[in-house]
Amino acid sequence: MRLTFLGTGTSSGIPVIACDCATCTSDDPRDNRTRTGAALRWTDAQGAARTILFDTTPDLRAQALRYRLTRCDAIFYTHNHVDHTFGLDEVRRFNAVMQAPIDVFAEESTMDDLRRVYRHVFEREKNVNDSFVARLIPRVIRPGKPIDFHGLRITPLRLLHGRLPILGFRVEAPGLPREGPGEGPPTPASDLLPLVYSTDVSAVPTESWGLLSGLSTLVTSALRFRHHPTHMTLDQALHVASETGAKRTWFVHMSHEIRHAEVDPGLPEGVSLAYDGLTIP
Repeated sequence: MRLTFLGTGTSSGIPVIACDCATCTSDDPRDNRTRTGAALRWTDAQGAARTILFDTTPDLRAQALRYRLTRCDAIFYTHNHVDHTFGLDEVRRFNAVMQAPIDVFAEESTMDDLRRVYRHVFEREKNVNDSFVARLIPRVIRPGKPIDFHGLRITPLRLLHGRLPILGFRVEAPGLPREGPGEGPPTPASDLLPLVYSTDVSAVPTESWGLLSGLSTLVTSALRFRHHPTHMTLDQALHVASETGAKRTWFVHMSHEIRHAEVDPGLPEGVSLAYDGLTIP
């Protein structure tokens, strides 16, 4: 099992258009950040390869080619903003390769927006031409209601993005076999799981802290040093990481105020900046 960070940047991406700051002109490849999204890849109990995407960024085509994504079994959406949804058209290629539809998991408000923006996909029968569009199975989800998917248990948890309620996802693997009988040695997946994937977070509601306990891996956002009304600062993200007690924390959705070589070495043990293409464990 492995998680690949397809992108780790803000809605503007890094470099930012028409910016000549030290991060945007950096020759460190870790400072080149496409829009934030991730792919979780694993082998199910029947030996079949599986892949889920967390969000579909506007950079998804380039990300899929760069990191050799060859399938997509499902998409889990955190929220309905452009930088997290505007790559949905690209998944039609996975339909063609797999000869199968793709499950799309989102809460009702996000699903409504997807249906509105991608009417040509969700209401294909109304298209003037029968064109090449994605084949999707919409599945409305709710915070706290787990989804069992090919050996994984994925539980949506409520987070806040300013005044906008959004989702993070806790991933566990109760349905994947272990290497030994009974309570034998853990599979490699246990190095990564339980995992919480979250982004664009400004606050964690009280009712969600229970799903942030006992983590091996926490992925969350750390926008910049200065206050922002809809995103956590680096200090706020460090506080959340400390409160969860996760064994390993990775920060994503970073602006060009965060220069990798300057910030990463000063972070506490077990906390790091992610970067595009990083695969864990």
